Amino acid sequence: MELATFGGGCFWCVEAAFEELEGVESVTSGYAGGETEDPTYEAVCSGRTGHAEVVQLEYDPGRIAYADLLEVFFTIHDPTTLNREGPDVGSQYRSAIYAHDDDQLETAAAFVDELEAEGVYEGIVTGIEPLETFYEAEEYHQNYFEKNPTDAYCRMHAAPKVEKVRDRFAENVAPDQ
Repeated sequence: MELATFGGGCFWCVEAAFEELEGVESVTSGYAGGETEDPTYEAVCSGRTGHAEVVQLEYDPGRIAYADLLEVFFTIHDPTTLNREGPDVGSQYRSAIYAHDDDQLETAAAFVDELEAEGVYEGIVTGIEPLETFYEAEEYHQNYFEKNPTDAYCRMHAAPKVEKVRDRFAENVAPDQ
């Protein structure tokens, strides 16, 4: 098993999308990229800790490649908006890849270069840096979409990302989804 960590706006939405994929064994919402030790949701939301809302995936590289995870990541959020995803604004919602090793750093950088060269996106602002520390978010944030499918925010923002994954990556969606 390997780990991958991504920030693409509200972690509820990103978590829900990645949970659809075969080979992704677990998705944990949390915080990364900041200065404050053991931050709380309220502190991160203030924008003063420097953290981004992120998800950390535990995945089986024999079933899904890191490059496939990158493709899903860049499909489910807008990597061209600085410190924003949909209605969520602030540095805690930034687009970020937190690499667990040099291979992930190189793969992510090459992936972004390819997207830009192909004109898929213009002006990608996604940060790519080594993961220093991942802090798990409070329990009520874990599996939020699954626990709250009728929540208005989830219906408007998480559900479309889940549907996009199911449609665009049908061959990678776990059969029990």
